[in-house]
Amino acid sequence: MPPLSPLYLLRKLLGSERWQRLHVKASVWAAVGVVLVLLIGSWIIVPFESSAPRATITSFPLALWWSVETATTVGYGDLYPVTLAGRVIAGIVMLVGISVFSIVTASLATWFVGSAARRARRVALALEHAESQGTTDAARELRALHARFDRLEHLLARGSGDNPGPPA
Repeated sequence: MPPLSPLYLLRKLLGSERWQRLHVKASVWAAVGVVLVLLIGSWIIVPFESSAPRATITSFPLALWWSVETATTVGYGDLYPVTLAGRVIAGIVMLVGISVFSIVTASLATWFVGSAARRARRVALALEHAESQGTTDAARELRALHARFDRLEHLLARGSGDNPGPPA
């Protein structure tokens, strides 16, 4: 299969680690769901609306455009249902559209927050490592300074005639 074929890309997406994350699954399924609702809603509304007086949704292409307008809450006002059944279908399309945009927004927010949290954890670990290394280096330097002062005290004591013994 060529690397840019839809089946190849779908297999790569479903097999990836990112797909295993809940927010990515929710976004993909929400997008699939909204496409299905738009297509089915457009298909179902045409028979109810096309024969009604003052109907503006009279064909599948117009219905599809209307469903996209409705799901995205744009609603230009050029197409609208006039029958009760059409209005019920419109309500369902609106709720699904609003829900999908909410799910996608929440998924993006989760992704951004997760990325920031991972970066913060890496920075915290690096700081802990640097602090630990700094403490170890400071302790080593302090021991070296104590040893040098002990040698100096020993040399000074030997030079003055007092020989207190070897440094501790």
